[in-house]
Amino acid sequence: MANTYTQLHIQLVFAVKYRAAMIQKEWKERLHQYITGIFQNNEHKMLQINSMPDHIHIFIGLRPHQSISAIVQNTKAESTKWIKENKFCKSAFAWQEGFGAFSYSKSHVDRVIRYIQNQEAHHKKETFLSEYRRLLKAFEIEYDDRYIFKELE
Repeated sequence: MANTYTQLHIQLVFAVKYRAAMIQKEWKERLHQYITGIFQNNEHKMLQINSMPDHIHIFIGLRPHQSISAIVQNTKAESTKWIKENKFCKSAFAWQEGFGAFSYSKSHVDRVIRYIQNQEAHHKKETFLSEYRRLLKAFEIEYDDRYIFKELE
């Protein structure tokens, strides 16, 4: 895109369907590498990625040629297919519908990267749903609890 200049830093958050703890330590780094490749192939810049067994945080420099919804849909579809092809899960793997997308200024990039890097320590103090609701409130995003990520089953 000639003469198009942007600086778009987006944190994406989405969960495994039913918030099942399906992302295992044995293969989560490979998942992160695979998802990083999806973003790079779509010309976005991966700034940080980390996951817990039931959800993932992805922080990117977004290029304006593709919508956030399109890259999330592509990432969910391709990573689900990859997980199934590699038989990482004994039961069917799927991502839950929906996602969170939060934008940050350049001055916040380092802080968000550290936050995502420290997910394991962070979630010893705060649950995923509490964290997600806190993000929605901090960004003043109105939401309906009926459509928030599902509680653990």
